[in-house]
Amino acid sequence: MIYSGLSGNELYCVDKLGYTPGDLLIGNSVFSVGLLGGLRAGFRGLVGGEITDYTHMIAEGRRLSFERLEKEITDREGVGATGVTSELVFHSGNIEFLSVASALHGPEASDGRKFTTSSDGQEFYCQMDANYTPRKFVFGNVAYSIGVGQGIMGGLKQLKRGEIKEYTQIFNTTRNLALDRIVAEAKTVDANAVVGIETTILPFQSAGVQEMLMIGTSSHNPNLPAGDIVTSDLTCEEMWNLTNMGYIPQKLLLGTSVYSLGFIGGLKSFFKNMVKGEINELTTLIYEAREESIGKISAEAQKIGADDVVGIKTYVYALGGGLIEFLAIGTAIKKIGPSITTKSPQLLPQCIIRDKDTFYNSAEVSFGVDLNAQTR
Repeated sequence: MIYSGLSGNELYCVDKLGYTPGDLLIGNSVFSVGLLGGLRAGFRGLVGGEITDYTHMIAEGRRLSFERLEKEITDREGVGATGVTSELVFHSGNIEFLSVASALHGPEASDGRKFTTSSDGQEFYCQMDANYTPRKFVFGNVAYSIGVGQGIMGGLKQLKRGEIKEYTQIFNTTRNLALDRIVAEAKTVDANAVVGIETTILPFQSAGVQEMLMIGTSSHNPNLPAGDIVTSDLTCEEMWNLTNMGYIPQKLLLGTSVYSLGFIGGLKSFFKNMVKGEINELTTLIYEAREESIGKISAEAQKIGADDVVGIKTYVYALGGGLIEFLAIGTAIKKIGPSITTKSPQLLPQCIIRDKDTFYNSAEVSFGVDLNAQTR
């Protein structure tokens, strides 16, 4: 008897690849931030940018919990694991780093390597059929703060309408640091691609501190041209479709711009809020921020020789004090031709059937425990 987290659709998909389900796998590690670490990180937050104490602590906690999950694969005689997650659970004064996955049994890799992937069973089929063999679940993170020092510099410029380059630089740097780190980890397992990247921005327990987290699956595709490691935030279903059309992903692209409405513009929009109609100052500001962010993506895509940028998603965040951040994320792609194709001409219907939630709990607190305190 096995105890698996795989759904019926996932079981069908992994069966078609020659795998059978194994037990649910769990790895965890509990850390205390500690007074000294908190103070050191707090002082570094005064100048803005990455807070390395927090980054290293979070990365170490995630690494330890994942290593314990990997050990469970061996203990249960599995050949790999799908649906790997890396989550934070905040307890009183402590943080639990939690990794969960489902083991698989079946054909072993030629080198005996145990594979791990963030893809669920359905995505795993898409990934394998598109010739991206998973190597290892990887992540890249950075804990950062805008900082009081940068806040003062930027605050002076908030009196004038337009982009606050000090803030833009901090946000662009932190987002690309997370990407650089996920690529560096992929290189350690001789991968040539990181696929299915998911990006999450998490508030940390300390005020003004956030974590930028990217998770994905380092993989190897023998048909990719030699060069830099491919990175993509396309879903595995999307990647299968593009592979079937002869495209490869090239690079995950991020563009960030931080804009201020400005003192005068703020007053104007305040008074216009008293009457019905369009607020031109906000309309044009957000439009300019959007164009600037997408322009950053476009410039980088041209630099690497991409044919297109697909799957672009845009997000607007209110940072307070009349500041907004506009973030654009997309994947650059290039058409290679006949050498890039899928193993099957048609994707299984079970790969695109979305599993339905059958358990719901809308309570926020039960027996004094915050039920919604778990984050990626």
